[in-house]
Amino acid sequence: MNPLFQQIIIENVKKGLQKKTSGTVSNYALAKQTRKLKVTAVYLLKDILFISLGILSAGFGLNSFLLPNDFIDGGVTGISLLARALTGQPLSVLIVVFNIPFIILGYFQIGKSFVVKSIIAIIGLALALEVIDYPIITSDKLLVAVFGGFFLGAGIGLSVRGGAVLDGTEVLAIYLGRKTGLTIGDLILVFNIIIFSSAAYLLSIEIALYSTLTYLAASKTVDFVIEGVEEYIGVTIISAHSEEIRLMITQNMGRGVTIYDGKRGFGRRGEALNAIDIIYTVITRLELARLQSEIQKIDSNAFIVMNSVKDLKGGMIKKRQFKEK
Repeated sequence: MNPLFQQIIIENVKKGLQKKTSGTVSNYALAKQTRKLKVTAVYLLKDILFISLGILSAGFGLNSFLLPNDFIDGGVTGISLLARALTGQPLSVLIVVFNIPFIILGYFQIGKSFVVKSIIAIIGLALALEVIDYPIITSDKLLVAVFGGFFLGAGIGLSVRGGAVLDGTEVLAIYLGRKTGLTIGDLILVFNIIIFSSAAYLLSIEIALYSTLTYLAASKTVDFVIEGVEEYIGVTIISAHSEEIRLMITQNMGRGVTIYDGKRGFGRRGEALNAIDIIYTVITRLELARLQSEIQKIDSNAFIVMNSVKDLKGGMIKKRQFKEK
């Protein structure tokens, strides 16, 4: 970071802490608050970059491949494309309108930050479709299905990496999954079967079949872009600041944790067999970026192990809605 900017940040943080404490600020408190601000800025810039690239990629897939050939995809995007084919209304307007109920639902299920980012991403995609002059690449139906799905899936995946969604179907699937106990993948599959069956009836069987290929290409690309992360992620955290991290997860993120008694092996600072609390929690993939950011603010040296969780039952993740403070 530029030394001038760094000095400005430190001075502003120091003034803010002095107002709160009405006294002398310790070097530890100043360094800790400065690190929190830096981590927040870095993660915000990364989210903006991912969402921006996602908008451009999804817009390219739609305007250069799918729209000129009347192909559709799954989810809310597929519903919007189907409605456009039947009514002739602009896709940019339909995408925003059909996503509104899912964004409202996302406010109660995931949190304010997610909703703000998703609103920006969806409106950004709508503007990209209207403003950017994407070239029409090909009219070959197989190429359109495969590469249209690829670029659309890449856009959706990049947006998820940035903590937002371009398609609200996943939010509804998360909500119904918590209510019914069904997996999110099963629910999304049911939604898309309904969409493609409607396309076969209202448009043609050929378009429905090619659109199924589009959906498969898009879904596989999404999995690739977000590195195979499943709907739920089990996270193990080993840190000398375990109590502060536990409070952050339970109070700020509204998630339950399990604490294991462990012993440190041999760390960088020479610790040998010291007792330490090991934290385990389960979150959705849409919350993963925020969890990593918050942990970095508390302990940049924390050891974090993440693994996919195929299915689960009970606990706060099923019984309690997530809401940011």
